[in-house]
Amino acid sequence: MTASPQTATRTATTLGILAGGRATRLAGRDKAWMERGGRPLVLALAARLAPEVDATLVSANRDADRYLEQGLHPVPDRRPDAGPLGGLDALAATCATPWLLTVPVDVVNVNDCLLRSLRAAGGHGAWAEDDDGPQPLVALWPVEALRTGAAAALASGDFAVHALQARLGMVPVRFAGLRFGNLNTPADLAAAGIGP
Repeated sequence: MTASPQTATRTATTLGILAGGRATRLAGRDKAWMERGGRPLVLALAARLAPEVDATLVSANRDADRYLEQGLHPVPDRRPDAGPLGGLDALAATCATPWLLTVPVDVVNVNDCLLRSLRAAGGHGAWAEDDDGPQPLVALWPVEALRTGAAAALASGDFAVHALQARLGMVPVRFAGLRFGNLNTPADLAAAGIGP
């Protein structure tokens, strides 16, 4: 049984790849364009999740032309120095679907049921929890609520993503036996098979 057009519209989802960080622990190297298995991380992640989403945006604060050349839509932060919340705010402002799935560009593992599992948690949205604990940036956001909530958080100076999720009534979804991983140090890069 296929979803009706009305149901499909209500569940339409944009992938928001978070690639706007400074990578200070990696001497400023742009994680998005580091290669794993011969392919830039941002392109691999976009391709991996493309079959499950209706559109893709990239929260990115540099090299806009490079993204555009690859058919990706870069979205710069509207508020500088707000950390991940600045990226969420910019993505929400640009997103044209009711739902936004956010995933950091440097996740190492993404499982096949990520979006389905987060969606099954209900209408207030959800974030992932793996074997390493909460992963608040691996999340499914109701876009209208995110727009309002991110604006209020930025105005108040409370940039904590987990606090925003609590205010929005989002819930955790446990992914047992999975580690999304991330690439924050040279040792992380080496473990993921990414050379210097």
